[in-house]
Amino acid sequence: MAFVVTDNCIKCKYTDCVEVCPVDCFYEGPNFLVIDPDECIDCALCEPECPAEAIFSEDELPAGQEPFVELNADLCSKWPNITEKKDPLPDAAEWDGKTDKLQYLEK
Repeated sequence: MAFVVTDNCIKCKYTDCVEVCPVDCFYEGPNFLVIDPDECIDCALCEPECPAEAIFSEDELPAGQEPFVELNADLCSKWPNITEKKDPLPDAAEWDGKTDKLQYLEK
């Protein structure tokens, strides 16, 4: 079982989670982060670090967030690894908490 980055990360991209990951399994896109499910060791350190509350255990995904399991697995092979905290996107606070943001995901 792995952890999954979900909808609320889109257009926020807080990277607090990246700093605590002991196996560096986060990958960075233009406006979203993903977790490589094959690298994730299910340690749960990232989940409480996410200010946007966008990270969930795969078996505890909120309803409607299931497509993000496949999305994380797919995009981690296309995006570069991120291992250090960066500033969130400039308008992250404005987007935090908005729903149905999948349409804004930049690949």
